[in-house]
Amino acid sequence: MDVVGVEGEVADGSAGDERAAPAGECEREPHPSDSLRTFGAVVQALREHAGLSRADLGARVQYSKHTVESVELGRRMPDEAFVERAEEALGNTGALRKAARHLTRGEAGLAAWFRRWARLEREAVSLCTYECRLVPGLLQSEAYARAVFDNSIPLLTDEQTEAQVSARMERQAMMRERPTVPFGFIVEEAVLRRGLGGAQVQASMLDHMLELTAQRNVTLQVVPVELEFHGCLDGPVRILETSEGRRLGYSEGQRNGRLISDAKEMSLLCRRYDTLRSQALNPKESRDLLERLRGEL
Repeated sequence: MDVVGVEGEVADGSAGDERAAPAGECEREPHPSDSLRTFGAVVQALREHAGLSRADLGARVQYSKHTVESVELGRRMPDEAFVERAEEALGNTGALRKAARHLTRGEAGLAAWFRRWARLEREAVSLCTYECRLVPGLLQSEAYARAVFDNSIPLLTDEQTEAQVSARMERQAMMRERPTVPFGFIVEEAVLRRGLGGAQVQASMLDHMLELTAQRNVTLQVVPVELEFHGCLDGPVRILETSEGRRLGYSEGQRNGRLISDAKEMSLLCRRYDTLRSQALNPKESRDLLERLRGEL
């Protein structure tokens, strides 16, 4: 599935040990992004190369050693003053200034390993998804999404659940906001028949899918349960095309995800997806199936 448990950050106990500074400087990040962690690793590597301790660097940049530690661990967004002073203290190589241009905050509700793909989705010129476990996140109703997160292990807090649901619903907005971008989905019939959340949740999910797939840029194909041949037995896959014509893939498992860019591997994934698309019900037959399932509830 697209979004899993909100990543928690363990407080480092440094909140009361910052230098006197205007509010908002080097804010603690509740959801550290990959770019923050990468920037922090660069700071740490340059500091260690210079033979400085965190306390030494803190003295030179006029921040506490705890702030330096938090930045290095990706727990804090460095402000401009930190970047400039650290750049000067660590050799003026230009590395920190350049790295700071790419800093982004983490996104609440999105798993760390999914964030990069979520950003690529927003810029893609086409997106294809095959799912055999759950209704794809971009097609889930709010009630269905909530049922998914209610089944999380370990259990989520109410706040975490709300962050998850909000993130998922916000992702769906791009299908309406980008009406010329084609979104293709292939979903197993068994997924649509699974009674996750009960009959009322299933009804809302089917209504929501019928509404979304009525858009000209959204196509759904269902893989019938009696299919004799299957092109994607290795599991779910997502494929997108960038504005430069490059194809990228994404594969996700238990609490991990992998971005796929190798040309040969992408060629294989595309062949598998295209094969399954030819084996699945066509879009009209798939919508007819959704309507029959809805009538059975």
